[in-house]
Amino acid sequence: MTTTKTKPESGSHLKNLDYSVLQQCMHCGLCLPTCPTYDATKIERNSPRGRISLMRAIADGRLEATPTFADEMYFCLGCLACMTACPAGVNYAELFEHARAEAEQSGVLNSPKRTLIRQFTLRWLFMDLRRLRLIGYGMRLYQRIGLQALIRKSGILKLFPKRLQELESMTPTIQPKFSAELIDAITPAAGQKKYRVAMLTGCAQDLIFSDVNLDTVEVLARNGCEVVTPRLQHCCGSLHAHNGEWAMAQGLARKQLDQFPPDAYDAIITNAAGCGSHLKHYEKLLHDDPAYVERARAWDHKVKDIHEWLAEIGVKPPTGRSLPAQNVTYHEACHLCHGQKITSQPRAILNAIPNLNLTELPESMWCCGSAGIYNIIQPEMANELLDRKLKHIKSTQVPIVATGNPGCLLQIVNGAKKEGLPLRVVHPITLLAEAYRASK
Repeated sequence: MTTTKTKPESGSHLKNLDYSVLQQCMHCGLCLPTCPTYDATKIERNSPRGRISLMRAIADGRLEATPTFADEMYFCLGCLACMTACPAGVNYAELFEHARAEAEQSGVLNSPKRTLIRQFTLRWLFMDLRRLRLIGYGMRLYQRIGLQALIRKSGILKLFPKRLQELESMTPTIQPKFSAELIDAITPAAGQKKYRVAMLTGCAQDLIFSDVNLDTVEVLARNGCEVVTPRLQHCCGSLHAHNGEWAMAQGLARKQLDQFPPDAYDAIITNAAGCGSHLKHYEKLLHDDPAYVERARAWDHKVKDIHEWLAEIGVKPPTGRSLPAQNVTYHEACHLCHGQKITSQPRAILNAIPNLNLTELPESMWCCGSAGIYNIIQPEMANELLDRKLKHIKSTQVPIVATGNPGCLLQIVNGAKKEGLPLRVVHPITLLAEAYRASK
């Protein structure tokens, strides 16, 4: 017998979750070989099956949230490879988010340092992207006047703890201009207008990969889309949902629905795999909010990853003068291939580019270790996964890696830099945009 609960009974996310979701797991173990953490440790607790057993024990009242439980939920990458492998269709993504929310609600991991970091990042910085942009302006100035390079050359960083040195080396390069400075509020279709779409510019994507946003808008316009790109957008809430801040994720979802009424567009476009996986589940996030649930349902149907949308409408192949031959391999972002089940579409786009030779990457679906902020909070496991990914990239002997997620882009860029590997890491849509420009 299954029960569906919509009203909190004890403040427990897992006890108030639809119990049938927890019951789906058959404990068959087919997920085990696909789980990076279990593959590394061979410890049952570090597997999807083991984690679901812990979640169910809490839902059944046989276990309370403990530091060990919370640590285990944050040891999970959330890569969702287990969902691709699962024959029973277990919704691990939903379980994973509620389990982390359970951990946060219990407070078992609370410490002054951790609370301060979460207050600053999740509850202040990413709740208003004007604040994030202000930080971006400061970082851009720090980099452009040469202060970052000077500090790195001075050797002063060697006085800091090793972990701080590692974090500083991961600092991304801030773009010269953010999305609002590059992209018009309305970009007309090139030629006949066939569709009207909205463009989501993202958070980190806006600061670090605004050029990819510009490429995306250009590609959409060349494929018959009028593109609406509001100047100041909101965080989609994926960072909050994946880190146990359920109420904040709901609040940010409502802001998105207010800013982008789904009925006004043929599609709502995202080019960041991690965000897209979350963006397609607003109905479940807001299922108990009568004022928003219908809009959320319509929204879920309208949100499209850029590769998915181009495949749906039929991508226009570049013609005319071509770029020189390019040898490329493709790393599949976890939340694109496992979370959204989008695997063939990016390859179809790459194969549509003249003079581009696509070499398949061994273990292309295996996580690179980025996983949101996983490479910050779990550096040892993240680095182990990065080393494994770079080993396979080197085996292809190609100079270009394409991938559709900003976190993966940064992770592989930093790994290549550390190893002195001459590698260009790029979004597939950038390669398509470059081919369009060359074909003029």
